[in-house]
Amino acid sequence: MATLGQNAIQLVFTVVFTRLLGGAGYGSLAALVSAFLVLMVGGQALQVAVARETALGGLGQGPALAATLGAWTRRIALGTVAAAAVGWLAREPLAHLVGVPDHPVAAAAILPTGALWLLLSVQRGALQGIHAFAPVGASLVLEALGRLACGLALVGAGADVTGAYLATPLSLALTAVALAVVLQHRLGHRTGAAASTLGALLRGAGVPIAALGLLALLQNVDVIVVKHRVGGDDAGSYAAAAVAAKAVVWVAIGIGLQLLPEATRRAASGLDPLPALGRALAVLAVVAAPALILFATVPEQVLRIAFGEDFTAASGALVLLGIAMTLLACAYLTVQYLLALGRRAFLAVLAIVALAEPFVLSAGSFSLVQYAALVLALQAVAATGVLAFALLSARTAQADPPARRHRRGEAAGAHVALGTELQAHPADVARDRP
Repeated sequence: MATLGQNAIQLVFTVVFTRLLGGAGYGSLAALVSAFLVLMVGGQALQVAVARETALGGLGQGPALAATLGAWTRRIALGTVAAAAVGWLAREPLAHLVGVPDHPVAAAAILPTGALWLLLSVQRGALQGIHAFAPVGASLVLEALGRLACGLALVGAGADVTGAYLATPLSLALTAVALAVVLQHRLGHRTGAAASTLGALLRGAGVPIAALGLLALLQNVDVIVVKHRVGGDDAGSYAAAAVAAKAVVWVAIGIGLQLLPEATRRAASGLDPLPALGRALAVLAVVAAPALILFATVPEQVLRIAFGEDFTAASGALVLLGIAMTLLACAYLTVQYLLALGRRAFLAVLAIVALAEPFVLSAGSFSLVQYAALVLALQAVAATGVLAFALLSARTAQADPPARRHRRGEAAGAHVALGTELQAHPADVARDRP
C-alpha cells in the first residue's frame, strides 16, 4: 500500500512538472532521473543484505545495532561529500553523457544523490530486520511528498530543471534524518563498536547488485537513448509515456519485499518455493491488467489528462511500453525468487539483453512506436529467459534447500536470500559441530 501511495504521489509529480517544464525540459529531467535510477541498485541490494543480517543478529541488537548503523552513517556521509566533489569537478562530462548539456549543476548532483540513497537503504534495511515495517512504508510516502514539495519550491524560485532534479537529493536527506530519529527511538543510544563493516557487506552483495543493476539498465536506458537520438518535445513525450508504463514496475518492487523472504523460507523448509512466485505474479497481473486496458483503448486521453496536450506524441507507443514494463516487472519478481534460492546463472540472460539494448536502439532512426516495439521485444526475451531458470530451479530447491547447502558449507556461509557470501554465525557452527 505504501508503494502504491508513493506511485500516486510520483504521478502527481510527473503531471505537475510536465506542465511547469514543458516537453523538452521534462525530457531532460527524465534523463537525469533515469541516470540516478541506475545508481539505485547498489542501495536496493544493500537494503536486502542489511535486513537479512539484522534479522539474524549479525549486526548487533539494540544499542549495539545502533553503534553499527552509526559507524556506517558516518562513512556514507563522508562518501556523500566526496561524491559531491567528484560530481562538481566532472559536471560537464556527466551532463553530456546523460544528454543534458544545458544542466551541468543537476548532472553534478547525480553521484551524491546515489550516496544519499545508499544511506536511506541501510536505514530501511535495519528497520525491516527488526520488523518495523510501518516506518519503512511511511518513509516511502514521505520521500515522495518531500520530492514534490522541494521541487515545487525550487522551480518556483526559478531553478527550472536543475531545481526539479535537486528535489530528489533534498527529499532523500530529509527522509534519512526522519528515519535516524526513528532508529534512535527504537534501538536506544549507541554502545560498543560496529559489529560489521559496510565494505564487507557490500563486497558480499555482488550477485544482487549485478542482477538489480542489469534490471535497472533494462528499465531506464531507452529513455536516455531516445533523449540522445530524438531530443526535443518528442523525447519528453516518450519519457512521459515511459513513466506511465513503469508504474507497474514500482508495484512489483513492493511485492518483491514479501516474495524474497517467503521463497527463502519455503525452500529452507523443504517445501516447493514456486507457489510464492506464482502468487506474486498473480498480484502483479491484477494490478497491471486495468492499466494495460486503458493504454490500449484510450492512450491519447491518458497522456493528455495526465501530462497535457504537448505530451501525446507517444500515445501510439503507450500500450507497447505498458506490456514491456509488465514483462520487466515479471522479470524483477523472478529475479527476487532466484536470489532467494541462491541462483546466479540467470545473470547471463540479463547481461546479454541489457548490454544489447542500447546498441539495438541506436542502430537506426526509428519512430517512437518503433522504439517501444524494440523495447518490448527485448523485455520479452529477458522475462522468458529468467522464468525458464525459475522453473528449472524449482525442481532442485526442495531436494537441496538453501539451508542445507549453507550447513554443508558448500557455499562457505552462503547468504541464502542474496546468493552472496557472508560469515557463518558462531551459533550455527556450534549447532552443526558433532
